[in-house]
Amino acid sequence: MNHIPQKGWPGLRSNFPEGSTKWAVRRAQWRALGIEPDDMTKPKIAVVNSSSTLSSCYSHLDDLSRHVQESIRGAGGLAFEIRTVAPSDFVTSAGRDARYLMPSRDLIVNDIEVMVEGALLDGMVCLSSCDKTTPAHLMAACRLNIPTILVIGGYQDWGSCGGLAIDIDDVYESVGALATATMSLKQLTARTDCAISSAGVCSGLGTANTMHIMAEALGMALPGSAPIRATGTRMRELAAQAGIQILDLVRDNLKPRDIVTAAALCNAVTVCVGVGGSVNAVRHLSAVATEAELNLDVIACFEQAGREVPLVAAIRPNGPHRISDLEAAGGARAVMTQLRQYLDTTVTTVTSRPLGDQLNAGHIDETVIRPCADPISIRGGLAILRGTIAPGGAIVKTAGVAIPEGVFAGPALVFDSEADAIAGLGDGRVMEGTVVILRGLGPRGGPGTVFAAGFASALVGAGLADKVALVTDGELSGLNRGIVVGQVMPEAADGGPLAYIDNDDRIVINLAEGALDVDVDAEELTRRRNSRAIHLAPAPRGWLSIYRALVQPIEVGATLVENTSEDHD
Repeated sequence: MNHIPQKGWPGLRSNFPEGSTKWAVRRAQWRALGIEPDDMTKPKIAVVNSSSTLSSCYSHLDDLSRHVQESIRGAGGLAFEIRTVAPSDFVTSAGRDARYLMPSRDLIVNDIEVMVEGALLDGMVCLSSCDKTTPAHLMAACRLNIPTILVIGGYQDWGSCGGLAIDIDDVYESVGALATATMSLKQLTARTDCAISSAGVCSGLGTANTMHIMAEALGMALPGSAPIRATGTRMRELAAQAGIQILDLVRDNLKPRDIVTAAALCNAVTVCVGVGGSVNAVRHLSAVATEAELNLDVIACFEQAGREVPLVAAIRPNGPHRISDLEAAGGARAVMTQLRQYLDTTVTTVTSRPLGDQLNAGHIDETVIRPCADPISIRGGLAILRGTIAPGGAIVKTAGVAIPEGVFAGPALVFDSEADAIAGLGDGRVMEGTVVILRGLGPRGGPGTVFAAGFASALVGAGLADKVALVTDGELSGLNRGIVVGQVMPEAADGGPLAYIDNDDRIVINLAEGALDVDVDAEELTRRRNSRAIHLAPAPRGWLSIYRALVQPIEVGATLVENTSEDHD
């Protein structure tokens, strides 16, 4: 599919034979846009922009896109802006109980394929902002395998309310305080008025900032990219650098699958565990590996890293430091420098140089990013649990959990929707010592992974985060903290054991042993499985119905069923 450029720009796949139909009709279109004939033979670069005025996560990307396009043109390329879906976890989660969120990731991937592969462009610069865009851009890069760089959209500024620093995480958790009458609607409203004071993604170490860091750890973003303030000049400088560097990648024919190798993915897992990143990174990195056609068990990588890699940073919601502190302390590059002994530093990055050449750069504030010899914890910030509930694994953010002796056990209280669980919190059914089971909310069960994150945050607001556990196959937020176990595999809709748990079954969460079990004998579980049919929630006509028919198990990242009839170059 790709051709290796020689000196200058010959051999670009976007340069069609003169006189051909493709050449003639495209030339007519582009002349109408004012593109000069001499520019039409230059490298043609897609600037993938998910700008939207629906959400502050994306409201600044048009300006960023202009900087990238100008830089590409200045470096001798031809820039084309490509628009995609722009899902926001706090805005487009409103419809159908957030079922559109997870499927939107794969919609973006296919959106990019249609526009970039359909036009046979030569490279991409992807503007990555909210939760689903960064993994989608990484997945699309690996699928199309044309030179690509991710430009990080950056985090938002927070505000102040009543003399207290307030961000979106505080707003999210305050809903639980309202549900239990420990906060008034007036107080909650006041917090919503001031929690966000600029464009950008959530200011905690949620999924967006985690995946920004993953992009740099994978080598797909320039060094020093993450985390980064959305309103800062440094972000524009990096965007301009990316516009120049993408042309070097096209000239050198350095493609994503040369960068996103098994070793690079293991590096990203190590960094994620070392900072206690979002639990959603597990499914997203699994999906990246699937799109790169790598034979890599990403969940097993997380399992091993959780035992071996120390926790070197405690960023909200895991600890006292803010995401701006992580940036000031040296960011992802400093984290990788501290974790260097656990990384393969020979892997290539979008700089065309080995990762090792980019480490040890600048000052590291070791009060924020600790050395491995003096970590916050000798265990990493994420762990994989397995057992009778999760034979395929489940994920817990250990960086945000405080369980005496590492074991929490209690009776199950089963819900099939987040709304019912929050109602149970308000009416007192959810009590101290309970293990709430939220099931049937996975990719196929939803269809589209349904929110359980709101209930997890509500537990914090209600003061029950360390007294009530949540076990779910639904969608969690990277901002969640407490005794929260997510991504239970297999999901209930695929016949996972979660589907056969009853109220009052004793659930045991054992962090010390990495176990998640139900205290019911195997014979009884088999009887329940054989006597109970799994009834899937109706799938509305449209994208969600298509998604259910195509989605693969979450173990491979909940990607869509692959086409094996044709391989990408």
